[in-house]
Amino acid sequence: MTTEIHTGGPEPDWSQAYDSPEFQRLRTRFRRFVFPMTALFLLWYALYVLLADYAHGFMSHKVAGNITVGLLFGLGQFLSTFVITGLYVWYADRKLDPMAEAMRAELEGERR
Repeated sequence: MTTEIHTGGPEPDWSQAYDSPEFQRLRTRFRRFVFPMTALFLLWYALYVLLADYAHGFMSHKVAGNITVGLLFGLGQFLSTFVITGLYVWYADRKLDPMAEAMRAELEGERR
């Protein structure tokens, strides 16, 4: 089931939209954020896993009470996920969404 409303006008040429410089700029901006952030998060996660596996003494070091370095690193994984999500939303709102909306208006404007 689709929620699209067809107004009877011509359909946009999606291959032309894909090849357009505007869409390529949008993809480049998206990738400029996503690829480095993904690599950074994977390195951070790999560091956590490697330390948990090979640095038992360091990870079991008590910081305060029963709070260990390993526990702080584990909680840091959750925190970094929320931070990355927030950064992406901020980046998309400022850089990606305006470009996407302009492209959408141009493509759908032909059908209205």
